[in-house]
Amino acid sequence: MSEGYYVHPSAIVDQPCEIGEGTKIWHFSHVMKGVKIGKNCIFGQNCHVAENVVIGNSVKVQNNVSIYTGTEIEDYVFLGPSCVLTNVTNPRSEINRHSLYERTLIRKGASVGANATVVCGTTIGRYAFIAAGSVVTKDVPDYALIVGVPGRVAGFMSRHGHKLKFDSNGSASCPESGLKYHMKNGEVRCLDAAEDGELDPEYKTGKVCYRDVR
Repeated sequence: MSEGYYVHPSAIVDQPCEIGEGTKIWHFSHVMKGVKIGKNCIFGQNCHVAENVVIGNSVKVQNNVSIYTGTEIEDYVFLGPSCVLTNVTNPRSEINRHSLYERTLIRKGASVGANATVVCGTTIGRYAFIAAGSVVTKDVPDYALIVGVPGRVAGFMSRHGHKLKFDSNGSASCPESGLKYHMKNGEVRCLDAAEDGELDPEYKTGKVCYRDVR
């Protein structure tokens, strides 16, 4: 551990950058200057984080993932093995577009599956779930399940990663946590927790899973 975070001897961390306490950066990974990484993140083998990327707390980045300049990742995001993020929609080798990097925002709690591709200039909503191998070409709603090429909404997922089954009144509950959800006009929200609710310390007891901070 160095300054509260761990960097494997084979990894490279350029300075200056900010890395939060408890974060671990594993084999052959490279963090470039100007990066801001929160607390308790995990970067697997052969990850690359480009200049000025901003990453929140408790983010899990699996092996072989590159996060390019222009990307912002909020807390509790999961990036699956070999998923692809981009920052230019019309790249050409002979044309320098370093000043035209586009923004990609991955909101709190979202998961991007293995080998999925996220085209830059898009926003992935809170707790959205991008299935393995899918291609995101447009903004993704909160809690949406995205499948296919190009990606399409194939349902909605709970915060615990289960597909929600809505009744005729637009109500559903998570089979793991019991948290209740409601759909209205194609938008889903969790009724039992504020959108910025944190994991409840008593989650392991099987009681309330998220603290209501409304």
